[in-house]
Amino acid sequence: MTRIIAGFAGSLTIGTPVHGTRPTSDRVREAIFSSLDARDLVEGARVLDLYAGSGALGLEAASRGAALVVLVERSHGATQVCRRNAALVKRTAPAGHELVIEVTGQSVQAFLNSDAREWDVVLMDPPYEMGEVELGHNLEALAARLAPDAAVLLERSSRSPEPRLPDGLVLERRKDYGDTALYWLARG
Repeated sequence: MTRIIAGFAGSLTIGTPVHGTRPTSDRVREAIFSSLDARDLVEGARVLDLYAGSGALGLEAASRGAALVVLVERSHGATQVCRRNAALVKRTAPAGHELVIEVTGQSVQAFLNSDAREWDVVLMDPPYEMGEVELGHNLEALAARLAPDAAVLLERSSRSPEPRLPDGLVLERRKDYGDTALYWLARG
């Protein structure tokens, strides 16, 4: 069971795909959003959730005040779960709250190659088995789509090699939570 942690949809239970995803733990989500909130990066932000799975990361941002959230998920089943979860969150939004949640059922690379918008916060939780070459292509395409003070949070297995960063991205810090490594990236 996955719940939205805080904001207007706090404690709302959302669905998770039956197969093929690994939901981010509550502990890691809380750490991500505590840090983002401390830097005042969520309120009014344009948030991109890549490899969205259930959409929990992006929908957490929506609940905490993001203006635009886009969930990108290639799996048809997971995309349907994202759509249902997005509708649930939208229904709990306060009256007059300007909130846009988009769900797209395409690969991350296809989305990054076709969408020219600029992002304030990017949440990336690719499959742990994803190769470094594919991840590098995603990061390279993403680097050109970041707002000047953007934050990129990349979740990987703590046993995975440190990601090779393209020009335009720098590592701010890494924090491990058990088997999960969280990389904080920024424009550089």
